[in-house]
Amino acid sequence: MNQNFLSCYAALSEKKVQTQFLDEDDAESQKFLTNGIMKKKKYDEEEYHPGHTSFGMSVFNLSNAIMGSGILGLSFAMANTGIILFVILLLGVAILSLYSVHLLLVTAKEGGSLIYEKLGERAFGWPGKMAAFGSITLQNIGAMSSYLFIVKYELPEVIRAFRGLEEDSGEWYLNGNYAVVLVSIGIILPLSLLKNLGYLGYTSGFSLSCMVFFLGVLIYKKTILPCPLPFFYQHESNMSMNGSDALGLYALQNASALASISAANGPQLDPHAPVHSAVQFTPHPEDMCTPKYFVFNSQTVYTVPILAFAFVCHPEVLPIYSELKDRSRRKMQRVSNLSILAMLVMYLLSALFGYLTFYDHVEAELLHTFTKVYKFDTMLLLVRLAVLTAVTLTVPIVLFPIRSSVITLCFAGKEFSWIRHFLIAAAILAFNNLLVIFVPTIRDIFGFIGSSAATMLIFILPAAFYLRLVKSLPFRSPQKISATIFLVVGIFFMIGSLSLIILDWIHNPPGSKGAH
Repeated sequence: MNQNFLSCYAALSEKKVQTQFLDEDDAESQKFLTNGIMKKKKYDEEEYHPGHTSFGMSVFNLSNAIMGSGILGLSFAMANTGIILFVILLLGVAILSLYSVHLLLVTAKEGGSLIYEKLGERAFGWPGKMAAFGSITLQNIGAMSSYLFIVKYELPEVIRAFRGLEEDSGEWYLNGNYAVVLVSIGIILPLSLLKNLGYLGYTSGFSLSCMVFFLGVLIYKKTILPCPLPFFYQHESNMSMNGSDALGLYALQNASALASISAANGPQLDPHAPVHSAVQFTPHPEDMCTPKYFVFNSQTVYTVPILAFAFVCHPEVLPIYSELKDRSRRKMQRVSNLSILAMLVMYLLSALFGYLTFYDHVEAELLHTFTKVYKFDTMLLLVRLAVLTAVTLTVPIVLFPIRSSVITLCFAGKEFSWIRHFLIAAAILAFNNLLVIFVPTIRDIFGFIGSSAATMLIFILPAAFYLRLVKSLPFRSPQKISATIFLVVGIFFMIGSLSLIILDWIHNPPGSKGAH
């Protein structure tokens, strides 16, 4: 009788775990139960709670996780690869990201955990856990730095627009470095000290709406801006020249188009003002406004890291999976497919229209390039304000998991301390402020983080965890061979891209004229 009771209890227990964590129709469920339960692995209770988030909301949440400041660097990437090569690379990174999510979801089933660090620990012990923790932390630090870079670039321009200043008048509050420090101390740090940042989650939806608004404005501005723009000539000249000279040269090419721009955004031209004969160059408007389809230069090496940075969402895939209603691996894969497809379309449109507006003169942060054309444009001012608000409120959300991971690793089991809570947040913010102040461009952040942490999260870790934890397939199976190739490609890409970026820093030091 006791034997029958134990058999019934075991069957009910297995059924309970299966209904809470797995999809009964999924063929991999039985493998997961066999590998996870019968081998007596221990799991945390919170990993088995039933999800309550709908399919549509999960798509929205994952899209928010993918979308970030990386969208502002894609036009720069297209300018340094050409349209066709960029599209090929964009599609390639999107497909590889989808395959990586597939590996991660299968590994979560087989490994019996919905926490990235725990998968690393079960695959390779403490080194695997630290690899996952280090990659996620570095990726989040890169995201925080990119958000603070936007504050550094855009807040002085917004202040200047509100004050009606044509040029930088030299006040300290128009210095981007001071702006970053003040925003960090006055807004971000107080928000980061809260115990619960759940209400700030609403800013993710606001952030996505800002980027949709930004894309709409970008497309609209492309339709009304002529080409070439005045600063194209200033960019081509190797000598300094004032604004009247550049505008005067442009007026010879397109006087009617210039009239509307200068009237709204710049000083009036003096038709009798002499053009300095010391400036020697031959403008070619048709070359400046001709799109290129294949480009190879020293900046091309940043393209794939920028794309990898823009598509990283893997730390959020498993938490979103755990909250998915009636979850299954196939359902979560569909969520990933729709989210990455939606972001692929947004990325392609923003890169294309940004590039076709400024061509080779686009900067690493697209929104900042508009300051060379518009000083007091209301629509762009609204975009700037929206993006600034969104990224400022997002920084505490990104900081929160970094601090939680540090506390878990270094202070596990200790009671909550406000002093520790404050000091860790202040240290993380101080480190990011130093990065933003001393790293010349956002391109360097995108490049380094994209080729290191993003490559680890997209290529190396999912493939390595899959090969280690998925025991139900032989090593020579097509699935394992594909994962092995994926892993090798990721390792070679990380080594190669980091080496090329470092070489570019050596030959074109950041901040020099050679660095675009």
